Amino acid sequence: MELAAKACPFLRNSTPSALRSLSQKPKTAMASNGLVHMAQQCPVMGKAMTIQARSAMMTGCPVSSGARHFSASAAKAKPAKSQVLGYASTATSNDLKASVQHELHKANPAPGAACPFKPVIPASHAVPTAGKPFDYEQVYEAELHKKHQDKSYRFFNNINRLAQQFPRAHTAKAEDEVTVWCSNDYLGMSKNPVVIETMKETLSKYGAGAGGTRNIAGNGAMHLALEDELAALHHKPAALVFSSCYVANDATLSTLAQKLPNCVILSDAMNHASMIQGIKHSGAKKMIFRHNDTAHLEELLKTLDPSIPKIIAFETVYSMSGTIGKVNDICRLAKKYGAITFLDEVHAVGMYGPHGAGVAEHLDFAGNLNRPQNSPVQTVMDQVDIISGTLGKAFGVVGGYIAGSAAMVDMIRSYAPGFIFTTSLPPAIVAGATASIQYLRNSPHERIAQQTNTRTLKAELAALDIPVVPNPSHIVPVLVGDAEVCKAASDELLRSHGIYVQSINYPTVPRGEERLRITPTPGHTDEMMGHLIRSLESVWQRNGLKRTSQWKATGGRAGVVEGAVDPAPIWTEAQLGLSASVLGHHKVATDAAPQNTQTSQAAAQL
Repeated sequence: MELAAKACPFLRNSTPSALRSLSQKPKTAMASNGLVHMAQQCPVMGKAMTIQARSAMMTGCPVSSGARHFSASAAKAKPAKSQVLGYASTATSNDLKASVQHELHKANPAPGAACPFKPVIPASHAVPTAGKPFDYEQVYEAELHKKHQDKSYRFFNNINRLAQQFPRAHTAKAEDEVTVWCSNDYLGMSKNPVVIETMKETLSKYGAGAGGTRNIAGNGAMHLALEDELAALHHKPAALVFSSCYVANDATLSTLAQKLPNCVILSDAMNHASMIQGIKHSGAKKMIFRHNDTAHLEELLKTLDPSIPKIIAFETVYSMSGTIGKVNDICRLAKKYGAITFLDEVHAVGMYGPHGAGVAEHLDFAGNLNRPQNSPVQTVMDQVDIISGTLGKAFGVVGGYIAGSAAMVDMIRSYAPGFIFTTSLPPAIVAGATASIQYLRNSPHERIAQQTNTRTLKAELAALDIPVVPNPSHIVPVLVGDAEVCKAASDELLRSHGIYVQSINYPTVPRGEERLRITPTPGHTDEMMGHLIRSLESVWQRNGLKRTSQWKATGGRAGVVEGAVDPAPIWTEAQLGLSASVLGHHKVATDAAPQNTQTSQAAAQL
């Protein structure tokens, strides 16, 4: 009954529990229950049901069969709305569907026109009625109803990535294959043979689980080796691994600010939810500066007493817009005003820098190319006090971490509940993560291929006037600007073109800035790229979606505005041109090799 639900505002706007309640009301002389009684009064559904009843009489079926089927599944426990009006037989369903289609075609009603009913919406139970038990389910339904009403309800697609064929995947049916264009497995490291074989060997030797928290049986040599690898990657004295980077950000920021007396946290307006949550949990005073606006940040810093501890929390790659944080400028301000910096490199580690340490490393590309551990030479990366990162995106596994001074890391290890009371990552996971980091520290090929594919895709979409939010990173956010339309575009790409790109809506992005977030990988072929571009053009044409020129003509949004200039990619042409013979020969996974002549010559040109 998807058609009925789309056509009928009463069905569309009432919650499943409300419809179920109606279906359970006692029958009347003319209807099997309250829901059927209301349907019979509907100018469209009523006619369709009358036609169905006549058809049933002529075929020898009971006259009331359509009415019974109309509400049969509404009596079941917790049905989805699409199931509330389910039918018992294919024949009945098809007949009634045809009847409804016929009536809709004749009436051609405007949305909501001629509907005699108001949707049944659960009342708030914030204040319980005296003497009555609190209705928990009604509250759950009311909250979900809000999400459906503002079109921010999230639908999860059944996508099963195929290790040997990624970025190919299959949907709920194994035979239905699609191409994934929105994965955070940016470099395809989840299928890397070195990573997989390492994990298989470790799994066979040490088993599936960690055995407990790090304090209780969950601390092994592989956990320590991973933390050493991460500390070396970022040229920091120490690192600490968490179950995820959401936990790492939350636990570190909340614990750190609690331990620093009268601490104030200055947070970029576009920071990730994990950082926002950590700031809230800290109980510390917070000040929010406009995204990437260092002038505004300095205004706020000037209002604070120099003696008060301050944390500036920001990111390098902002994952939904693709913008890059102003690391140099913010570190300079931190030093000037006596603050420390907390830098989230989650969407940058593995992706930027000569060895994949992130944007902070990339900003001194030449200086970090052959830099040995404990080098006295200071780079941008050394100016950052605390770096957080993930093992679950470009590194292709799962987990999160922080890196910084030995005392800071040890304090977080000793006090953060999010670290202390969580079962540690399994040995196979940490071994795979270590192998992935070591591989990417030595191999530039995946990073270069990903950046090349990103440049190609952005250029092709620009030529078609398809709006891409301007940015210098590997993220390709295609602006749609409406939650419902964005979801429909995503569904059409999946259903009609075999392409999976998830729609992004509020609260991940502001309302009115909904988008399709595309992330090319090294595994996307020219053929796949061509198919994606043709499919996007088809969806834009078929649905009349706004083009870049149209956004600009109407004032613009999300950076797609008149006069906007696409920022230069953070990867320069010279850096992309580095061959395997240059970067590939400089092995750093176990020990630093002496600088070779080819590398020196290339570095001098960067």
